Formats: sequence, C-alpha cells, structure tokens
Amino acid sequence: MKNFDKGTVVRTVLLFIALVNQTLIMFGKAALPIDEEQVNTLADALYLAGSTIFTIVTSVVAWFKNNYVTSKGKQQKEVLKQKGLTK
Repeated sequence: MKNFDKGTVVRTVLLFIALVNQTLIMFGKAALPIDEEQVNTLADALYLAGSTIFTIVTSVVAWFKNNYVTSKGKQQKEVLKQKGLTK
C-alpha cells in the first residue's frame, strides 16, 4: 500500500472496523466480551447508539474524502501533485 497516502489508509481501516462492529451487532454479538448480567439496558442502548454513530461518521468521512484508490484517481492525484495543487 505504498501508493496510498496515510489519510486514505486510516479512513479505510476505521471504516472496516466500523462495518465489522456493526455487522457483529446486527447478529447479536458484542465486539467487547461483556456478560449480559454486567450490563443494564441503558448501557446496551448507549453501546448500540455509539457504535451506530461511529459507523455513520466513518462511512461519511471515507465516502466524502477523495481517497484516490482507483487507477484514475491515482492519475488525478499525480496530475494535481505535478501542478502543485495538493497538500
């Protein structure tokens, strides 16, 4: 992954973690091994809400950012870099 910038890698990893976590929740599995007796209904709701918000935020950020992951995107990034239009 030497052709990807650090931001692309971080956003992609966070998105993958969020999607795996959300999938586990959908199937009734907890990403954190906590016994049901240890957690009350409010804590379950907060965990579900937090996980959902995390998934939504990371998905939107990963979607919104121009990650240059396709060959066309990499060409665009190279042209932008040559013209001095990137960070």
